[in-house]
Amino acid sequence: MTVIGFHNSHEQVHPAELLTAVQHAEEVGFTAAMCSDHFAPWNSNQGHSGFAWSWLGAALATTGLPCGVVNAPGQRYHPAVIAQGAATLAAMFPGRFWMALGSGQVMNERITGTPWPPKRVRDARLRECVDVIRALLAGEEVTHRGLVDVERAKIWSLPEQQPALIGPVMSVPTARRHADWADGFITINQPHETLRELVGAYRDAGGQGRLVLQVHLCWDPDPERAKQVAYEQWYTNTFPPPLCWDLDGPEAFELASAYTPQEAVEGAVLVSSDLGQHAAWLAEYAELGFDEIYLHHVGKEQKPFLDAFGEHVLPQLGVTRPEPAVALDGPDGPRRPRQETEPVQPSVLPEGRPTPP
Repeated sequence: MTVIGFHNSHEQVHPAELLTAVQHAEEVGFTAAMCSDHFAPWNSNQGHSGFAWSWLGAALATTGLPCGVVNAPGQRYHPAVIAQGAATLAAMFPGRFWMALGSGQVMNERITGTPWPPKRVRDARLRECVDVIRALLAGEEVTHRGLVDVERAKIWSLPEQQPALIGPVMSVPTARRHADWADGFITINQPHETLRELVGAYRDAGGQGRLVLQVHLCWDPDPERAKQVAYEQWYTNTFPPPLCWDLDGPEAFELASAYTPQEAVEGAVLVSSDLGQHAAWLAEYAELGFDEIYLHHVGKEQKPFLDAFGEHVLPQLGVTRPEPAVALDGPDGPRRPRQETEPVQPSVLPEGRPTPP
């Protein structure tokens, strides 16, 4: 059965509200979660950018869901720091953390003041970072000289099981490059033929692991409101690479998107007030072979979306609503982590990758 997860957009929702949302997602039946990792939102209408790694600890501690994050090591983040963060989360929450490692976007990376390298250099830097992170997670001491430098780094608190390192894919060449290191494949909703082509390139090049899809969607009972929300929140997110990699902040995205038509937004976001239509769209993606589908409602209000999809969409996809498993310490008290049931099994895990002794 396809895992149906909830995508947490740090660019759009205050981190405290997002924590409440992921807890509610578990309550209504979502079985996994993932989040973005941005320093800036895509546009000023979104208006947030919480620190993903702080939030991940809270999300993992207060739900039983496996959680992943999309991260770009090499410029804003040193790979040894990312390895340490990943090792700690994986040690504290065994089998429940994974990360997708990409080459980054200038809107987030420019804060270091380091020049933004061309794509071929970013790709080479990513591969160095992946090798450094894998070696550190395997318990090795690492010294490395190259596009990133590492001096005698060693992770002392190691997990029993390494977290999966997933390859984000938006093009055939990237799918082929990631195939020899990634523990899985992740992309976003695109035309079916494009998705088949990307998956085929990844598998043909020897790519292992599960196929993961992030779906941008917008639902509201009022069809005009659904279109309005999608446009206000996502009109800056219709550009394909390389433009979306190289615009340097919300102001640049807004300027470049000044004349974005509604049709372009609805080409990037599945917009409908019909919950049956959303279920049908998601079932088609599952039929393409995706093992995990993460739903990103591009509106800022998440609870109505979660309630509606939990009641009407997830059951159509074979997901049953769980019994309540998390108690409250009082009417307004903090949640306690799930203890009554076993945690959900890890959603994306290495297949055939060695684990540290």
